[in-house]
Amino acid sequence: MTVACLESLTFGLGRLVRAADRLGERLLLLTRDPAYYAYELDRLPTDALDVVVTDTFDVERAADLLRRTPGLRGLISSTDTWTLAGAALAERLCLPGLDPAVLRLTRDKAAVRNRLHDAGLTRGRAVEVADPDRDARGLLLKEVGLPLVLKDTAGTGSQNVWLVRDEGELGAVLSEASGRDVKGRLFAEPYFSGPVYSAETLTWDGRTRLLGVSSRLMSPEPRFREEITAFPVAFPDPQRTSLERWLDRVLAAVGYTDRFAHVEFVLSADGPEVVEVNPRIGGALVGEGMCRALGVNVYEAMIESALGRRPRLMDADCPGGPAVAFVLGYPATPGVFTGVSGLDRLTDMPGTPAWYPVKQTGDLIEHLGDSRGYAGIVYAEAETAELATHRAVAAANALRVLTDPAGREAPGG
Repeated sequence: MTVACLESLTFGLGRLVRAADRLGERLLLLTRDPAYYAYELDRLPTDALDVVVTDTFDVERAADLLRRTPGLRGLISSTDTWTLAGAALAERLCLPGLDPAVLRLTRDKAAVRNRLHDAGLTRGRAVEVADPDRDARGLLLKEVGLPLVLKDTAGTGSQNVWLVRDEGELGAVLSEASGRDVKGRLFAEPYFSGPVYSAETLTWDGRTRLLGVSSRLMSPEPRFREEITAFPVAFPDPQRTSLERWLDRVLAAVGYTDRFAHVEFVLSADGPEVVEVNPRIGGALVGEGMCRALGVNVYEAMIESALGRRPRLMDADCPGGPAVAFVLGYPATPGVFTGVSGLDRLTDMPGTPAWYPVKQTGDLIEHLGDSRGYAGIVYAEAETAELATHRAVAAANALRVLTDPAGREAPGG
C-alpha cells in the first residue's frame, strides 16, 4: 500500500519514511527536484522510498501518475506552496483530505483575518489595497490604523511583509509593495505588538490537541525575519489550557477539522492574536524538535491522517524528551554561499549541537531580510526550552556562514 507526498518540507522526510514503514505503507515522493531533499535522502537507504521526478505544479500530470500507482491510499501535501495543488489532487482521486474550500481559505491571509473577526476572535479586520494612491492611504489609516502590517495574502517565509509605524512610512511602503511580484493580493491589517509564538496542533473530527508551543524570536523591527525557535515553551497550566481552548475556536472558525496545523500568533497585552493559520506541520526543524521533545514520531500521525484514520497521537500520553532550540544561520552579506566556518567547535559545546544544511556550496543568497536567506540551522537540546535556546545561540555564535559577494556579479551567477 502506498502513501504519496506532493513535495515535502526541507526536513522530516526520514521521519516520514520510518512512520510509513511502521504502519505498513510505502512512501512515494513526487518532486520537481530531488536535490532539495539531499540532506534527508543521503541518510536513507536507496530503496527506502520511491522518488518520481515530475512537474508537481502540473496537477493533471501528477493525477495521471498517481492513478497509475498501485495501492495508493493517501496523499500528503505539507508545504504552503503546494497546498492547493494537493487539495485538488486529493479531491480528484477521492483520497482522504480536508475540504478544499478550507485549504483555499487558509491560503488567503486576508480572508482568514476577516473570518476570525466575524467570529469575535481578533480585534482587527483586513483591508485590501487595490491601488496605492492617496485615497488608499486615507482608507488604511481610517480602517486599520497605525501601526499596521502590509503583506501578501498568499505569502510565505516572511516574504513581502512590511511594517508601517507612522504616516511618514506609509507612502514609501505602498510604493515599494506595489512594485513587488506577490503571489496573492496586497492587504493591510493591524500590527499587534508582543512576542511571537507558533502553536503546534493536531486536530481530528473537529477537536484540537495542543502538542506544544514554539517560541519565534524575530529580528528587530521593521523586518520580520525569523531567527530562533525553541520548543516547548513552558506556559503555566491555566494559560496553556486557555490557549488550547482559544486555538480550538480559531481552527473551528476556519472550518479546520483534521490534521496538523501550525498557528502563528502574537501574545499581545490584550491576549493572543493570530498572525496566520498554516494547514501543515511546522517547517525548518519544528517537526524534528517535536519528535524529540515529545518522545514520539509525530509523523505517524501524518500518515494516519492521510489514510483517514484517527491519529493515535490525539490520545497518546507522550513520554517526553529533551527541550530543543534552533538558530537559523544567515550570512552577513549577500553572495555565493561558500561554506561554514567553526563547525569543528560544536563537538566541545553542550547540548549536542548540530548543523543542518539548507544551502549547497555555490548557491546564490540574495535576500537576507526573510527566510530565503538562511544557509542552515544550528540545533541544540537541554532540559528546558530556555536552556536549549542558550545552548543553540552559543553554538551559532561560534559559526560563520560564508559568502563571496563578488560571485553575485559573475556571468550566469
